Amino acid sequence: MDTKFLQKLLIDVAEGRITPGEAAEKLKTLPYYDIDFAKLDTHRALRTGRAEVVFGIGKTPEQVATIMKRLSADMPLVIATKAERACYEAVKEEIPAGIEYYETAKLLVYRAQDENRAQGEHGAQDEHRTEEEHRAQDEPARTPPSSVGHVAVVCAGTADIPIAEEAALTSELYGVQARRYYDVGVAGIHRLMDKLDDIRGAKAIVVVAGMEGALSSVLGGLVDVPVIAVPTSIGYGASMGGLAALLAMLNSCSLGVSVVNIDNGFGAGYQASMIVKGKG
Repeated sequence: MDTKFLQKLLIDVAEGRITPGEAAEKLKTLPYYDIDFAKLDTHRALRTGRAEVVFGIGKTPEQVATIMKRLSADMPLVIATKAERACYEAVKEEIPAGIEYYETAKLLVYRAQDENRAQGEHGAQDEHRTEEEHRAQDEPARTPPSSVGHVAVVCAGTADIPIAEEAALTSELYGVQARRYYDVGVAGIHRLMDKLDDIRGAKAIVVVAGMEGALSSVLGGLVDVPVIAVPTSIGYGASMGGLAALLAMLNSCSLGVSVVNIDNGFGAGYQASMIVKGKG
């Protein structure tokens, strides 16, 4: 339930299309809906402008499917993060239309079908589409050209791409263009410099890096917009699953660099989209 839903509901009551009792029935789950193993925050979109997001780790595919089905009854956009393909298969059983799965980013997305989308358009054929094909078909509809600006998503190495894609797709799902600059780490810093003029055109920059996490400090000293650093769990033993990169980013001497948790591409993309829209 979001602000648009509530406004329409109040107008329907005022104009006599539904009774106050029927409206009360629709509102009875506020501020949350209890489904035994989870209490879904149906009020969150009214408070923050964005609905509750499903964290896939630790949940069974069936639990993810149940949660997403319930949220999709009220929300035009429902996202599950860190979701395995088994979750996608389970959700497709419950919600046949409007479901997309991004394998690299591990994002499972429900978007309400509009009049221009045929029922089941994103059905079984989705399993055979590459991530590039997903973006080519869906990105224009998700992120129409806008004067608000865009996010640059920069990652150090190819192994960091899954988390970078999580950040980029999250930004796009929330209506902000993401431009990708991958495999431009400090070990070959000329690759970064070659793209620097383009990167400087962004309103916010997400930097994704494992190993020693140096890329965010380097880029933070070269740009005049906020940099959101994302440490990844990529690295050799002494990287301690991303802890070395996290500590390096937290100790950055470059001003304007903020840090999210290890592998939290979603959080970085979410924050970057808010910054671009002037809400950060």
